[in-house]
Amino acid sequence: MRNKVAYLGVFLALALVCSYVESLIPFCFGIPGVKLGLTNLVVVFLLYCAGTREALAVQTARIVLAGFLFGNLFSILYSLAGGLLSFLVMWLVRRAGRFGVLPVSVCGGLAHNVGQILVAMFVVESYQLIYYLPVLLVAGAVTGLLIGAAAQEMILRLGGRLR
Repeated sequence: MRNKVAYLGVFLALALVCSYVESLIPFCFGIPGVKLGLTNLVVVFLLYCAGTREALAVQTARIVLAGFLFGNLFSILYSLAGGLLSFLVMWLVRRAGRFGVLPVSVCGGLAHNVGQILVAMFVVESYQLIYYLPVLLVAGAVTGLLIGAAAQEMILRLGGRLR
């Protein structure tokens, strides 16, 4: 049990480093709110190599800690909505057993943006934000594909077992 906690701590630290690095990268294509999603690399890897509980624990702890370290309460709210919906969708798609790492990651990227738009519509009390969703879905699909390709390579190279 102690070893499991230690390696989850290492993955949490890695996810936090990815959050920090991502905050430094000027990843802007004229689309506000679009990020690469580097931390999802850690979550997808854990989902396949460590298990659902472990991946969810790291995802949740990373969102809260990164929000306090690099953001604010609103960033925690948006990240929790996107991150937890993304995780749920990735878990369901993976559990279906018909899809590989790339589709799981793409679905996670899409769900993340849906979760954030839903919270934004609630916070600003405007349903007009739904018109921004197609742009975010394209961005989510592209970044999900990139992160999925990197996660798949990590899983293969680091000897992770695909369940």
